[in-house]
Amino acid sequence: MSVSTESVRAVLAANLKQVRTQRGLSISELSRRSKIGKATLSQLESGAGNPTLETVLGLSRVLEVPVSDLVDRRPSSGLTVVRAADVEALRGKAVDIRPLRRIESEDSVFEVYDQQVRAGCTQDSLGHIGTEHTVVQAGRLGVRVDGHEVELGPGDYVGFDATLPHTYTALEGTVRSVLLLHSRGEQRLHLADLGSTSRCPAHPAVVPPQGVAGE
Repeated sequence: MSVSTESVRAVLAANLKQVRTQRGLSISELSRRSKIGKATLSQLESGAGNPTLETVLGLSRVLEVPVSDLVDRRPSSGLTVVRAADVEALRGKAVDIRPLRRIESEDSVFEVYDQQVRAGCTQDSLGHIGTEHTVVQAGRLGVRVDGHEVELGPGDYVGFDATLPHTYTALEGTVRSVLLLHSRGEQRLHLADLGSTSRCPAHPAVVPPQGVAGE
């Protein structure tokens, strides 16, 4: 991903319309499959909406495309530097992610994100395409994948099939980690539904932005 101050909102507006059209879906049909209102989708495609992480994950799930197909610009050739101040975070109810780089190799797509799970918060996902890899940098992270639970500290790694239901919980302070998503062209979920929930104690510092509902 090249350095850019272009907002997630603007990039999503262009990419969402392109992917939806490529899939041959009307806004009404995408609304039916995703359970996201037509008015909300229209706002997102016009760049007027306020996308949340839950909304983008839901659209990625229904459209069966990597998250970066919706929120990332194509990288320029040569040296790529991403400054923290230049990348707008995609904010969820429990997790914030900043897209750092999308890498394409043959039929594979690799997506690199800076990920933060807020202290005391839990993010649940029904799953999405690809394989998920996380390396914890700070804090203690609880991970549950299809009923199996592990606890990770700084330097620890976990990888799993992202199509399985999974949960991230910040067990001790705010968790900082590097998230890598790997997906292949033939991977498809073929699901008409989506879902992701979160649990986070009420606190002014972690109240998500108002606007688009996650599901």
